[in-house]
Amino acid sequence: MTLPDVPVGTRVVVRHRIEGGFTDALGYLRSRDDAECTVETKRGLVTIPLADIVLAKTVPPPPRPRPRPA
Repeated sequence: MTLPDVPVGTRVVVRHRIEGGFTDALGYLRSRDDAECTVETKRGLVTIPLADIVLAKTVPPPPRPRPRPA
């Protein structure tokens, strides 16, 4: 699957190059154009140049929190 095929608003994980290696951005795809995409992660918005993306795929919604024992 390529990122252009993924609808905005979908939960994704995007592996991309950074200085010294690779990192992942896990969150919701918020925007995409011909040069970059933006993923909303727990730590905020991450803008990733499309040329740096190694892998992108959809992921299921996060699991619901388990109820605490009474």
